[in-house]
Amino acid sequence: MTDPRSAKSPFTLEGKISAVTGAGSGIGRAIAVRFASAGSSVRILDLNLAEAEKVAAEIQQAGGIASAFACDVTDQSAVHQTFDRIFQKDRVHILVNNAGVSHIGNVESTTESDFDRIMRVNVKGYYNCIHACAGHMKSSGGGVILNIASIAGTNGLGDRFAYGTSKGAVIAMTLSVAKDYVAHNIRCNCISPARVHTPFVDNYLAKNYPGREAEMYEKLAKTQPMGRMGEPHEVAALAHFLCSDEAAFITGSDYPLDGGFLRLHG
Repeated sequence: MTDPRSAKSPFTLEGKISAVTGAGSGIGRAIAVRFASAGSSVRILDLNLAEAEKVAAEIQQAGGIASAFACDVTDQSAVHQTFDRIFQKDRVHILVNNAGVSHIGNVESTTESDFDRIMRVNVKGYYNCIHACAGHMKSSGGGVILNIASIAGTNGLGDRFAYGTSKGAVIAMTLSVAKDYVAHNIRCNCISPARVHTPFVDNYLAKNYPGREAEMYEKLAKTQPMGRMGEPHEVAALAHFLCSDEAAFITGSDYPLDGGFLRLHG
């Protein structure tokens, strides 16, 4: 007998409202565009409102539904105000915590201000958004929370002390939220990418290796067994699956998306 649910378009997000942080560029932008193409009405949150509005316009021009919000995820009051504005009109079915910053340095070269900034954005920012959404999802019948972590959270990477520490915290946060809210029909998972080709990578290479960008890009790409960096759309594809009803039996899981780095490296 055919499952009656199979008549529904696979992996559809139709009727779902999603909020994606850091969606003005890079991985967040790719997730927002992918979700909109799958039928989700997307709320784009970014510190840079102009960038968020560009992505919203891009989605709208393609026939999708999106709106942009300026939001500093490190400021809990501002985060709650932003989500309260969204909740006045909409139920949020999906929260994607993606806004983050990177840092290069070991424990000795990492200043206190560097460390505080990384933790404030990458850890407190995720906490602030979940804090704003968890009760809303619980009272609305459930939802999905997806956190973008990193292989740096489970595998020691050279000169990534603060960043790796923050992403390890994101993975632990994911497991904790999944356990606390499974009875409320809220799923929580995370994706741990390896190096992904984003504007951050290009800016880093231009700043630190002027004139040698292509050479250093190849060097970084080849540290992954597949010999290349991931692409934002590949992270978005996995995010799409994990936030769809097809993944309804998945919670409390960390998904490496790493070109074989964790298992095949070395």
